[in-house]
Amino acid sequence: MTTAKRSKLNALYTGLVSGAPLTSEDLAALGISADLAVHYVRSGWLLRLARGVYCRPNDPLALHPSLLVLQRKLEGLHVGGKSALDWYGVRQYVSQQPVLRLYGWSAGRLPDWFTERFPAEYHRKRLFDERPDAMLHVGPFERRSGAPQVSSPERALLELLSEVGVRQPLQESRELVESTYSLRADVLRELLQCCKSVKTVRLCLQLGREEALPWAAKIDPDGLPTGSDRPWVSKSSDGLLVLKP
Repeated sequence: MTTAKRSKLNALYTGLVSGAPLTSEDLAALGISADLAVHYVRSGWLLRLARGVYCRPNDPLALHPSLLVLQRKLEGLHVGGKSALDWYGVRQYVSQQPVLRLYGWSAGRLPDWFTERFPAEYHRKRLFDERPDAMLHVGPFERRSGAPQVSSPERALLELLSEVGVRQPLQESRELVESTYSLRADVLRELLQCCKSVKTVRLCLQLGREEALPWAAKIDPDGLPTGSDRPWVSKSSDGLLVLKP
């Protein structure tokens, strides 16, 4: 092996985050061409996951760096809803391998190399009046450098409630809401003002009042997009859901 190839291989194994998938762009930044990547695969120094995506053998993929790669491919991708609440410790049921709920701005699908290792669902969701490059209250998890994008607890709650009657059981949502007593009323108010789903706004206010949560007492429904004076009615597997203004 030439000195140049050995130097590039050394950078590949020592200069990157453990458990991180590598794209063709990542390899190019290390000076590894497509032809050299093929040589590394044939030599057993790289494992091909999919077209243009690789990992190092005997280096199992980790969730957080894998999400960072997906964020470069799917606009606005972030951990949200029930999964984000779980990351913040708001959970009701402990699953052996919970399905990761991911949301983004554009339609798309998760690659097989990701879902085979991390059971996940991806949904295009435009719940708020916002821009994809400036999503409301979405940021690196725990503000850590190199962490994946995740909804704040307040946004995650509204994402969860938006799916009631579709993918999310009402009773489980109600039990999760019981554990949201520490939510920031000012953040939740801002999100509710920008929310485009009348059902979500009404359900949040109604469950908050029913559970007598501190944040609910601080949010005045006047000025929020609660829709008309008529009740919002929906029928699902949970039964009839009636949400008053």
